[in-house]
Parts: sequence; C-alpha cells; structure tokens
Amino acid sequence: MPPPGVCLNIIKERYRKDGHGTPENPEKFLDQDFQFLHEYCLIRGMRYIDDMFPPDRNAIGRDLLTPEQMQRVEWVRPTKIVPDPYLFVDSVSRFDFAQGAVGNCWFLASIGALTFQNHILKQVLPTDQAFEKDYAGIFHFRFWRFGKWYDVVIDDKLPMLDGRFIFVHSKTPNEFWPALLEKAYAKVCGSYSDMNSGNVSEALMDFTGGIHMTFQLKEAPADLFNLMRRAAQSKSLMGCGTPKGKYDLSTKRR
Repeated sequence: MPPPGVCLNIIKERYRKDGHGTPENPEKFLDQDFQFLHEYCLIRGMRYIDDMFPPDRNAIGRDLLTPEQMQRVEWVRPTKIVPDPYLFVDSVSRFDFAQGAVGNCWFLASIGALTFQNHILKQVLPTDQAFEKDYAGIFHFRFWRFGKWYDVVIDDKLPMLDGRFIFVHSKTPNEFWPALLEKAYAKVCGSYSDMNSGNVSEALMDFTGGIHMTFQLKEAPADLFNLMRRAAQSKSLMGCGTPKGKYDLSTKRR
C-alpha cells in the first residue's frame, strides 16, 4: 500500500489537464445544472420533476417487481410522507438505515462505510440543500465515475409499495438522505434494478475516486490486519460482504 496521499496526488495531476470533473468543479451529469434548476423552481413556485430520470417504472427497472406489484407502486415526496422531513436527523450513523422490500445489501454496506468519514460524506452529499430552506423538491449528489466527478440531480419522489419503502430508507421516519442518495446512484446506473447486484468496492470507489483493494478472507495475506489499520489511519473507506445470493421478495431473505 502506497503512503497516504500518493494516490490523491496522482488523481489531482490528472484533473489539472482540463479543470473539469474535479471535486470542486464536477461535470454536470446529463448536462443538468442543479443551481439553475433549483432557482427556476423557486421562482416559479413549483416542485421539480426530473425529466431525465422520471418517477416511473423505467426508473425501477426490470425483474425487481412483478407486473401486479409495479401497478401498485406510488412515487411520494418526503413532504407527503411526514410533516417534518430532514436530510439528516442528529448525527450520521451506520445504524441510521435499513433495507426496503428489495434487497441490495451491498449498497447498504457501502453507505454504512461512508458514515465513518464525514469529509467524504460531505463531498458526496453537498451541504447546500435542505428541506427546511428553499425547498423545491430537488437535490443533488456527487459521484466519481470513469475518471471524473459528476454532479447528479434528482427529484425527491421516492417509490413506495403499499405504503412501504421499496428500497433503502432511514430508520428515523423523517430522515431521507439514505433514500435520496440511493436514488441518485440508481440514476447514474440506469435504474434501481441495474444496481440490484453489485460489490461494496464498486460503490466505495464511486464515493471517493480512489483505488480499491479487495481481499478474499480464505486467501487473505498474513498482514491483513496491518493493512486495515493503515487504511483506517489514511481515512479510507472499508467494507465487507458475503457471497451473492438470490433475494426472495416474499420472505425478504436470501
């Protein structure tokens, strides 16, 4: 493992070539400008609906729900779910959230790791947005994809089935950052179904722009604990996972 800062310096040097796609100046995903869209909605007194990732069956994708279940899906804004929604309630913790009716525990583990490093969380989830001030039903998140940082705009309509969240949600009823973060990531991937199976390392790389290292425990190096200790000292994100299995929606078990 290289000394702390070596990989970061390599990435910064790559960014200097054109000045775009940096953490400070991310590319606009699908050319959507959050500031412009937010101000437009405020001036017009309207709630934003994302025409590039509209709240419909295509956003959910294929093979996650039956046709009959899909008919019962409702897209609901947090302001209609609870009277006092917030992005964050108190401090951020890995115990804040839970799976919905569809299992994507790899992403759950990824955002759990994200809560350990506030400086990375603030990069992924910009602090210039809230339900309490200038609310217009629009939020944005930042992910590193294919060599650049992108700013991803979404509306805040969340899919629910029979009054229950289908995907990741907070255990605190009026906290919504996990659900909105997942929706933004689903938009980047193409749909929720496109992120139904994945690896923790994939999301951690998209949250940081860093280089990931993966070890199978049965083949782990003898100094694995020392590697983890050094990673923690470098404020890296770490996670773990179990072998993939088929998720049964009726029992919510693998």
